Amino acid sequence: MVAVVERPGTGMAALPRSRFTVLLVSESPHRRAFLAARLRALGARDVIEAASASEARVRARHESTQELLIVDGGLPDSPVLPLLAELRQLGWRRVVLLTVRDDAYAVRAAMSGGARGYLVTADHSVPEPLPFVATSRARGRSGSPDDLSVREIEVLQHVAEGRSNKAVGEELGLSALTVKSHLARIARKLGTGDRAEMVALSMRAGLVR
Repeated sequence: MVAVVERPGTGMAALPRSRFTVLLVSESPHRRAFLAARLRALGARDVIEAASASEARVRARHESTQELLIVDGGLPDSPVLPLLAELRQLGWRRVVLLTVRDDAYAVRAAMSGGARGYLVTADHSVPEPLPFVATSRARGRSGSPDDLSVREIEVLQHVAEGRSNKAVGEELGLSALTVKSHLARIARKLGTGDRAEMVALSMRAGLVR
Protein backbone atom coordinates (compact mmCIF):
# COMPACT_ATOMS: atom_id res chain seq x y z
CA MET A 1 0.00 0.00 0.00
CA VAL A 2 1.55 3.32 -1.03
CA ALA A 3 -1.02 5.98 -0.08
CA VAL A 4 -4.10 6.54 2.06
CA VAL A 5 -6.58 9.40 1.77
CA GLU A 6 -9.44 9.57 4.28
CA ARG A 7 -11.94 12.14 5.42
CA PRO A 8 -11.37 13.26 9.02
CA GLY A 9 -13.46 11.48 11.61
CA THR A 10 -14.69 8.73 9.28
CA GLY A 11 -13.65 5.35 7.94
CA MET A 12 -12.16 2.62 10.11
CA ALA A 13 -11.78 4.89 13.13
CA ALA A 14 -15.52 5.63 13.06
CA LEU A 15 -16.54 1.98 13.22
CA PRO A 16 -18.18 0.66 16.38
CA ARG A 17 -15.71 -0.65 18.94
CA SER A 18 -17.44 -4.03 18.83
CA ARG A 19 -16.68 -6.52 16.08
CA PHE A 20 -17.94 -5.30 12.70
CA THR A 21 -19.35 -6.64 9.43
CA VAL A 22 -17.67 -5.97 6.06
CA LEU A 23 -18.93 -6.33 2.50
CA LEU A 24 -15.77 -6.99 0.45
CA VAL A 25 -16.06 -6.66 -3.34
CA SER A 26 -13.16 -7.85 -5.51
CA GLU A 27 -12.97 -9.82 -8.75
CA SER A 28 -9.83 -11.69 -7.65
CA PRO A 29 -10.42 -14.67 -5.32
CA HIS A 30 -6.83 -14.38 -4.09
CA ARG A 31 -7.25 -10.71 -3.15
CA ARG A 32 -10.57 -11.46 -1.47
CA ALA A 33 -9.06 -14.28 0.56
CA PHE A 34 -6.06 -12.22 1.63
CA LEU A 35 -8.09 -9.12 2.50
CA ALA A 36 -10.74 -11.15 4.32
CA ALA A 37 -8.08 -12.74 6.50
CA ARG A 38 -6.56 -9.33 7.29
CA LEU A 39 -9.96 -7.84 8.10
CA ARG A 40 -10.77 -10.69 10.49
CA ALA A 41 -7.42 -10.14 12.16
CA LEU A 42 -8.41 -6.47 12.61
CA GLY A 43 -11.65 -7.47 14.33
CA ALA A 44 -14.20 -8.13 11.59
CA ARG A 45 -16.96 -10.41 12.80
CA ASP A 46 -18.25 -11.27 9.31
CA VAL A 47 -16.65 -10.69 5.91
CA ILE A 48 -19.23 -11.02 3.14
CA GLU A 49 -17.45 -11.56 -0.16
CA ALA A 50 -18.63 -10.62 -3.66
CA ALA A 51 -16.77 -11.20 -6.93
CA SER A 52 -18.69 -8.70 -9.08
CA ALA A 53 -20.99 -5.70 -8.94
CA SER A 54 -24.02 -7.92 -9.58
CA GLU A 55 -23.11 -10.19 -6.70
CA ALA A 56 -22.41 -7.19 -4.47
CA ARG A 57 -25.91 -5.84 -5.11
CA VAL A 58 -27.43 -9.16 -4.05
CA ARG A 59 -25.27 -9.36 -0.95
CA ALA A 60 -26.03 -5.76 -0.04
CA ARG A 61 -29.79 -6.28 -0.27
CA HIS A 62 -29.74 -9.42 1.89
CA GLU A 63 -27.42 -8.17 4.64
CA SER A 64 -29.04 -6.34 7.56
CA THR A 65 -25.78 -5.16 9.18
CA GLN A 66 -24.25 -2.44 6.99
CA GLU A 67 -21.05 -1.33 8.68
CA LEU A 68 -18.17 -1.23 6.18
CA LEU A 69 -17.98 -1.58 2.38
CA ILE A 70 -14.61 -2.21 0.71
CA VAL A 71 -14.54 -2.19 -3.10
CA ASP A 72 -11.53 -3.23 -5.16
CA GLY A 73 -11.47 -1.13 -8.35
CA GLY A 74 -11.71 -2.65 -11.82
CA LEU A 75 -14.82 -4.83 -11.48
CA PRO A 76 -15.74 -6.78 -14.62
CA ASP A 77 -19.43 -5.82 -14.87
CA SER A 78 -19.79 -2.23 -13.68
CA PRO A 79 -17.93 1.05 -13.24
CA VAL A 80 -17.06 1.49 -9.58
CA LEU A 81 -18.59 4.91 -8.84
CA PRO A 82 -22.16 4.06 -9.96
CA LEU A 83 -21.91 0.88 -7.86
CA LEU A 84 -20.85 2.90 -4.81
CA ALA A 85 -23.86 5.16 -5.29
CA GLU A 86 -26.22 2.17 -5.47
CA LEU A 87 -24.81 0.50 -2.39
CA ARG A 88 -24.87 3.74 -0.42
CA GLN A 89 -28.59 4.00 -1.19
CA LEU A 90 -28.98 0.52 0.29
CA GLY A 91 -27.43 1.74 3.54
CA TRP A 92 -23.69 1.07 3.09
CA ARG A 93 -22.31 4.46 4.15
CA ARG A 94 -18.75 3.67 5.25
CA VAL A 95 -17.00 3.07 1.93
CA VAL A 96 -13.32 2.38 1.26
CA LEU A 97 -12.10 2.17 -2.35
CA LEU A 98 -8.98 0.18 -3.28
CA THR A 99 -7.38 1.20 -6.57
CA VAL A 100 -4.10 1.50 -8.45
CA ARG A 101 -5.00 5.04 -9.61
CA ASP A 102 -3.15 7.72 -7.65
CA ASP A 103 -4.10 10.93 -9.47
CA ALA A 104 -5.93 13.79 -7.77
CA TYR A 105 -8.89 13.64 -10.15
CA ALA A 106 -9.59 10.01 -9.28
CA VAL A 107 -9.42 10.82 -5.55
CA ARG A 108 -11.80 13.76 -5.97
CA ALA A 109 -14.26 11.67 -8.02
CA ALA A 110 -14.24 8.88 -5.44
CA MET A 111 -14.81 11.26 -2.53
CA SER A 112 -17.60 13.00 -4.43
CA GLY A 113 -19.09 9.56 -5.08
CA GLY A 114 -19.28 8.80 -1.36
CA ALA A 115 -15.99 7.05 -0.59
CA ARG A 116 -14.71 7.84 2.90
CA GLY A 117 -11.36 6.15 2.32
CA TYR A 118 -9.24 5.97 -0.85
CA LEU A 119 -6.38 3.47 -0.73
CA VAL A 120 -3.83 3.29 -3.53
CA THR A 121 -2.33 -0.18 -3.82
CA ALA A 122 0.43 -1.67 -5.91
CA ASP A 123 -0.39 -4.76 -7.99
CA HIS A 124 2.01 -6.82 -5.86
CA SER A 125 0.65 -5.56 -2.52
CA VAL A 126 -1.76 -8.47 -2.10
CA PRO A 127 0.16 -11.77 -2.37
CA GLU A 128 -1.20 -15.19 -3.15
CA PRO A 129 -2.94 -16.49 -0.03
CA LEU A 130 -1.75 -19.49 1.90
CA PRO A 131 -4.05 -22.55 1.79
CA PHE A 132 -5.40 -21.97 5.31
CA VAL A 133 -6.87 -18.58 4.29
CA ALA A 134 -9.83 -20.21 2.49
CA THR A 135 -13.12 -19.26 4.13
CA SER A 136 -14.96 -21.78 6.24
CA ARG A 137 -18.11 -21.44 4.13
CA ALA A 138 -16.22 -22.69 1.09
CA ARG A 139 -15.08 -25.83 2.88
CA GLY A 140 -17.26 -28.89 3.12
CA ARG A 141 -19.60 -28.18 0.22
CA SER A 142 -20.66 -31.35 -1.51
CA GLY A 143 -22.85 -29.78 -4.20
CA SER A 144 -22.27 -27.68 -7.28
CA PRO A 145 -24.24 -25.05 -9.23
CA ASP A 146 -23.96 -27.41 -12.21
CA ASP A 147 -26.36 -29.76 -10.40
CA LEU A 148 -29.20 -27.23 -10.52
CA SER A 149 -32.23 -27.83 -12.73
CA VAL A 150 -33.59 -25.24 -15.16
CA ARG A 151 -36.51 -24.50 -12.81
CA GLU A 152 -34.16 -24.09 -9.84
CA ILE A 153 -32.06 -21.61 -11.80
CA GLU A 154 -35.23 -19.67 -12.68
CA VAL A 155 -36.14 -19.53 -8.99
CA LEU A 156 -32.66 -18.29 -8.09
CA GLN A 157 -32.78 -15.61 -10.79
CA HIS A 158 -35.90 -14.14 -9.20
CA VAL A 159 -34.38 -14.45 -5.72
CA ALA A 160 -31.33 -12.54 -7.01
CA GLU A 161 -33.69 -9.73 -8.02
CA GLY A 162 -34.86 -9.45 -4.43
CA ARG A 163 -38.25 -11.16 -4.71
CA SER A 164 -39.90 -13.01 -1.83
CA ASN A 165 -41.04 -16.65 -2.14
CA LYS A 166 -44.59 -15.44 -2.78
CA ALA A 167 -43.48 -13.00 -5.50
CA VAL A 168 -41.29 -15.67 -7.14
CA GLY A 169 -44.28 -18.03 -7.16
CA GLU A 170 -46.48 -15.41 -8.80
CA GLU A 171 -43.89 -14.83 -11.53
CA LEU A 172 -43.44 -18.56 -12.24
CA GLY A 173 -47.00 -19.76 -11.63
CA LEU A 174 -46.05 -21.68 -8.49
CA SER A 175 -47.23 -21.64 -4.90
CA ALA A 176 -45.00 -20.09 -2.24
CA LEU A 177 -44.71 -23.57 -0.70
CA THR A 178 -43.41 -25.00 -4.00
CA VAL A 179 -40.86 -22.18 -4.23
CA LYS A 180 -39.77 -22.98 -0.67
CA SER A 181 -39.34 -26.65 -1.68
CA HIS A 182 -37.21 -25.62 -4.67
CA LEU A 183 -35.03 -23.48 -2.40
CA ALA A 184 -34.62 -26.39 0.02
CA ARG A 185 -33.38 -28.61 -2.82
CA ILE A 186 -31.08 -25.84 -4.04
CA ALA A 187 -29.69 -25.50 -0.51
CA ARG A 188 -28.90 -29.23 -0.38
CA LYS A 189 -27.19 -29.12 -3.77
CA LEU A 190 -25.10 -26.05 -2.96
CA GLY A 191 -24.36 -26.86 0.66
CA THR A 192 -25.81 -23.62 2.04
CA GLY A 193 -29.28 -22.41 2.99
CA ASP A 194 -28.34 -18.72 2.87
CA ARG A 195 -30.24 -17.06 0.01
CA ALA A 196 -27.50 -14.57 -0.83
CA GLU A 197 -24.86 -17.31 -0.74
CA MET A 198 -26.90 -19.51 -3.08
CA VAL A 199 -27.30 -16.65 -5.54
CA ALA A 200 -23.62 -15.73 -5.29
CA LEU A 201 -22.49 -19.28 -6.10
CA SER A 202 -24.80 -19.40 -9.10
CA MET A 203 -23.58 -16.01 -10.32
CA ARG A 204 -19.96 -17.15 -10.16
CA ALA A 205 -20.95 -20.21 -12.22
CA GLY A 206 -22.57 -17.94 -14.81
CA LEU A 207 -26.07 -19.37 -14.26
CA VAL A 208 -27.65 -16.26 -12.76
CA ARG A 209 -27.20 -12.63 -13.81
